[in-house]
Amino acid sequence: MHLSQTVPALPVRSITNAVECYVERLGFTAGHVDPDGFAVVVRDDAEIHLWQSGDDGWPLRPTHEFVADPVCTGAETFLAGTASCRIRVDELADVDLLHAELATAGALHPTDAGAPVDTDYGTREFAALDDDGNLLTFFARR
Repeated sequence: MHLSQTVPALPVRSITNAVECYVERLGFTAGHVDPDGFAVVVRDDAEIHLWQSGDDGWPLRPTHEFVADPVCTGAETFLAGTASCRIRVDELADVDLLHAELATAGALHPTDAGAPVDTDYGTREFAALDDDGNLLTFFARR
């Protein structure tokens, strides 16, 4: 048996808006889009699945009902933007190029240091956010 690849599935509020963000700001291509709840975006060999976390009925329920009937559809709107993934970049120099590209697009994490950082655990990396707040960390091994 051989496992080959993991594919992150990130919760988003709107599939249409999320795909637009991934295409226009993060440089991905829309591989599949079902506006009712699922999309696949790709860039080179990186693939991310997006699923709609659009159950917005939970805030309308009285608080006392949560004890007997907890919020548990698994697609509540408060889940959008709570996920993260790490995306490997093949070449070390490409991390810097990608950082510059995403800086121009305004997609970097607000705490960005102005350049990718070298970590104690042997990577060069930087963080970006999608429009929902999901964390994307791009890295290469040093």
